[in-house]
Amino acid sequence: MAKIITVAHQKGGVGKSTLAMNLALCFQDQLSVALVDTDLQGSLYHIREDFPNLAIIGVDKLDDIRHLKYDLIIVDTPPYLSNRLPELFHQSDFILVPTKAGFFDVMAIRSTIALIQEAIAASPGLKAGIVLNMIKPRSGITADVVELLGQMEIGLLQSVIHDRTSIARSSMTGGVLNSRDTKAKDELIALADEVVGLVIA
Repeated sequence: MAKIITVAHQKGGVGKSTLAMNLALCFQDQLSVALVDTDLQGSLYHIREDFPNLAIIGVDKLDDIRHLKYDLIIVDTPPYLSNRLPELFHQSDFILVPTKAGFFDVMAIRSTIALIQEAIAASPGLKAGIVLNMIKPRSGITADVVELLGQMEIGLLQSVIHDRTSIARSSMTGGVLNSRDTKAKDELIALADEVVGLVIA
């Protein structure tokens, strides 16, 4: 049965879709991977022709996700706290919560984390983690933000994804792995490795 990684945050503008797409591309050489777009706007589904080697799928019923014949399924979620998230969380093996390093971005994940905790209570094998995403390369993460994240019930991953042009444009350039930006590639691969380690632990 496929392992399911769901990327979720109730706040828009934290780079969920771009992160989900690049993670899927990181895994596709070793596994059969599907990227599932559950956003009604279908931002990833509409660019599927630009990624002929990656299965980008839109689903009508969330129950269908578990029956997809892939080793790994990465689910991109809408930029709002929809009533579909609890169902998605219950189907997942790992929930990745990307956040920027701003105070309001960090505070906005509390509702999402509350839903994750409910899902973990019902499915104790479910795991989750927060990843700092779209971080300005030359701006330090403030101690206040780190302290806030440390108080969350979901752990902060070691990997950090910086705000890089190559990542922002990756949906138009075939993904970060096709770019010449070695730092961006190293960051995405490190995140993929960390998530896999937590999923199979």
